[in-house]
Amino acid sequence: MLIPGHATHEGTGRFRRRFDAKFPGHFREIQGLWLSSIGIGTYLGEPTAACDALYRDAVADALELGINVIDTAVNYRHQRSERAIAQALAALISSGIVQRDEIVVATKGGFLTFDGSEPDDPSEYFKRTLIDTGLLRPDDVAAGCHAMSPKYLENQIDVSRRNLGLETLDIYYLHNPETQSSTVSREEFERRLYAAFSALEKAVGEGKIHVYGTATWNGYRVGQESREALSLPDLLRVAEQVGGKDHHFRAIQLPYNLAMPEALSARTQRVDGKAVPVLQVARKHGMMVFASASLLEQKLTSDLPEETHAWFPGLEKDAQRAIQFVRSTPGIACALVGMSKREHVAANLSTAQMPPLNLEQFRAIFGQ
Repeated sequence: MLIPGHATHEGTGRFRRRFDAKFPGHFREIQGLWLSSIGIGTYLGEPTAACDALYRDAVADALELGINVIDTAVNYRHQRSERAIAQALAALISSGIVQRDEIVVATKGGFLTFDGSEPDDPSEYFKRTLIDTGLLRPDDVAAGCHAMSPKYLENQIDVSRRNLGLETLDIYYLHNPETQSSTVSREEFERRLYAAFSALEKAVGEGKIHVYGTATWNGYRVGQESREALSLPDLLRVAEQVGGKDHHFRAIQLPYNLAMPEALSARTQRVDGKAVPVLQVARKHGMMVFASASLLEQKLTSDLPEETHAWFPGLEKDAQRAIQFVRSTPGIACALVGMSKREHVAANLSTAQMPPLNLEQFRAIFGQ
């Protein structure tokens, strides 16, 4: 049986109040929800039972210690990350340690995925499970690995709901839609995007997802001359065409960290003929922005230049400094950090014992 409900203002506010004294400035309110400034990601790791157990325990610790944002995707570790999260959620909710309306669970669909492990013949597996069953037509698939047709998304939403054990997914991302734009014409991409957003609005109406968004890698970071470029103003226009002024396209996710600051610094979007960074567009429309790769897959956890240490007073570790940079950036709702070990949860969350940088401190990083 799926756990009913979804994150609410009342529930996330209740969660925030439990940790306010310990973590000043850790929670921020956006789109009617109180989000922890650090979220737990579940991308890395081998598709093994041992790693499943590590993620289950790490997610449980995160929820108990002050993190209420969980990020995953159906294809992470061949669906095993979603299933490990489900174990942690079910145990904590049934025991009353947390309530469903306190937790924001985000997942993604778009990439083709195996079921628990890689089959001996991946091509034959996808043909048998996706093409032969009618879930996909061959021309729906881009780059041999990605699809976002309505029928496929409807299926993947239900797969994620079952994996996670949740009746309603708080945020459902279209996963790296730029994979499609780099392989089909712009006109065809826009047609596919319209159809995908229509399917997502339908899922909202059915109570299967609460809001939706786009989780990207290159899409919002590259210049508009690139075939992978995504225009957030254009996507918002499509969402309005599909769902009206009250559409549910409310969130974006993209990599952002000390080594990849493009969301803040690169003018990849055009608004009224002016080039601006994507964070500026998202802020204008009140969107939730989630930063992936906050530690750049552990590359920012050590050996940061000595001169950067002064930017982050009160913090002793480079991982904490890297997280502090992301969570202090105006317009970033949450810094997502992959955490598959309990000790990582405690160490990374200790960053929140210091308040985020104020605007003057943050601007000093850029010499302003």
